[in-house]
Order: sequence, then structure tokens, then C-alpha cells
Amino acid sequence: MRTSDPLGSRPEPLPVISPRGEFDMDNVTSLGAEIEAMAAAHGGLVLDASNITFADSSFLRMILNAHQRTDLRIAAPTQRVARLFDLAGVDAYLRIYPTLDTARST
Repeated sequence: MRTSDPLGSRPEPLPVISPRGEFDMDNVTSLGAEIEAMAAAHGGLVLDASNITFADSSFLRMILNAHQRTDLRIAAPTQRVARLFDLAGVDAYLRIYPTLDTARST
């Protein structure tokens, strides 16, 4: 759960994970574990997807599982990642933001 400062003026922003490179069945497990740990500690997170150059169905499955369990916000997905979400028909279901700033401030 997100916490507030002692004066209750503003909740803490969600932490950001910024993976880089390709994510497929050979390496998506470590990213999934990092997302799960961050979500457990903070009640959610922002995935900065601006440096993901390739993602396959195992990445998509990991994202959907995380989305069901926590406040997952996806910021600035690359064209390839956005296309994957579009082809799978989940772009309207996921919380996708055009920039990291908008994902953090929502």
C-alpha cells in the first residue's frame, strides 16, 4: 500500500523499473521477479518501457499477471512493445502512459 508523509499532504510516488533490451522466455523471469518484489514492497510500480527493444508472448504474460496483482503502470512503451499490446488486444486494458512523468503523477 502506498504511504503518505506524516502531514498527509501527498502519497509517495511509485518506484520505477527501467529495463533495457530484449525480453523473451529466456530472461523474462528475472524481470518478473523484480516487478513482484517492488510491487510487494510498495503496492505498485511504474515500468519504464522506453528501452525495451523486443518483447514476446512470455513478456506479455508476465505483464498481464503483474497487472492483475498490483498497480502496474507502463510508461513510454517503444513501438514494438506498443504493437505487441495492440496485437494482443490488451492496450485498452493495461494502464499505459505516454511518458514516465504522466505515469508517476497519476
